[in-house]
Amino acid sequence: MDEPDKPLPPIVVPHTELSADALIGVIESFVLREGTDYGERDVSFDTKVLQVRRQLERREAEIVYDQNTESIGIVLRTAR
Repeated sequence: MDEPDKPLPPIVVPHTELSADALIGVIESFVLREGTDYGERDVSFDTKVLQVRRQLERREAEIVYDQNTESIGIVLRTAR
């Protein structure tokens, strides 16, 4: 009896390994998908993109590639 395929683990993609254009594309796509709630104040798209970029630079967040869905996302880093 065959065992069902186990899900593959996500791959962390260092943001420094992406070209500038690719990095901006990943961040912009993430910001558009997430629709983060910023409460009472309105935050511009450009500000959201800059905030995510800073989180990546400070290593508070990381880019991950999901091999199972062939999608890329940005997640907050967990303590390791």
